[in-house]
Amino acid sequence: MQTTAHGDHLVQLTRFPRVFPVNVYLVREADGLTLVDTGVPGGARDVLAAAADLDAPIVRIALTHAHSDHVGGLDGLRKALPQVEVAISARDARFLAGDKSIDPDEPQGKPRGGFPKTKTQPTRLLHVGDRVGSLEVVAAAGHTPGQVAFLDTRDGTLIAGDAFQTRAGLAVSGVIRPLFPFPAFFTWDKPTALRSAEKLRALAPARLAVGHGPVLTAPLPELDRALAAARRAFGEVGAEEADRVASGGA
Repeated sequence: MQTTAHGDHLVQLTRFPRVFPVNVYLVREADGLTLVDTGVPGGARDVLAAAADLDAPIVRIALTHAHSDHVGGLDGLRKALPQVEVAISARDARFLAGDKSIDPDEPQGKPRGGFPKTKTQPTRLLHVGDRVGSLEVVAAAGHTPGQVAFLDTRDGTLIAGDAFQTRAGLAVSGVIRPLFPFPAFFTWDKPTALRSAEKLRALAPARLAVGHGPVLTAPLPELDRALAAARRAFGEVGAEEADRVASGGA
C-alpha cells in the first residue's frame, strides 16, 4: 500500500496505485485517527500498519458511500477494531443492510455498481451538517443516492469520495475518462452528480482528495474545467450558467 502525507492532517493510503488505484484516508485528530472509507477487502492489515506508523489509534470510520471499493474492507477492520465508531449517511446505510430500493422522490434510475451487504452495521447515521471530528458532512449525491463528502474545517481539504475522480484527469462522476472509465460506469444519476459537483466547487476547497487518483492542491481551476466538461457531456447548462443567463449575463 502506498502512503502519502498531505499537509498536517491527511494521509492517503492507496492500493493498486498503478492499475486500479483505490484510496482511503487517515485524518489526524486530537483523539486519534478518522479513517475515511475502507477500500476493497483484504487491506485491513495495511491500514492498521499505517495507523501504527502514525502512532495513533483509529477511533472512527467514516464512509463516503456504500460501493464495494469503499466499504469492502469494513468487516475486516471492524473485526480488528470492535469498538470503533462506524458512520455513513442515513441514505446509503440502507445498502449495507441489503436494501437497494429507490425512494419515490428520487431519480428512478437503478443504482449501479456493487453494494455488498456487510456484517457490520453503522453505529452512527450521518446527515448534512454533522461533524465527524473536524470533518463537516457535505451532500454529494449522484454517484450513489446517499454519497457524502467530508470537508476538513481546519485546512479546507475536501474528501469527496467518487463525486470526482482524478485518475486519468479530473472529472465529475459520470463523465467517462477512457483511460479510467469505471467511476462513470457506476454513477447512479448524472444530473444529480453534476448538481452536487457544483455545490462542492462552491466550497472552494484548498485540497481535493477522491477515491481514485492523486490528491490535488489548489484544485479550483481544474474543478472549473471539469464542471464545464460535465455540462457539455451531459447536455446541460448547469446551475451557475443558468443563473448567469437568467440574470442577463451579469
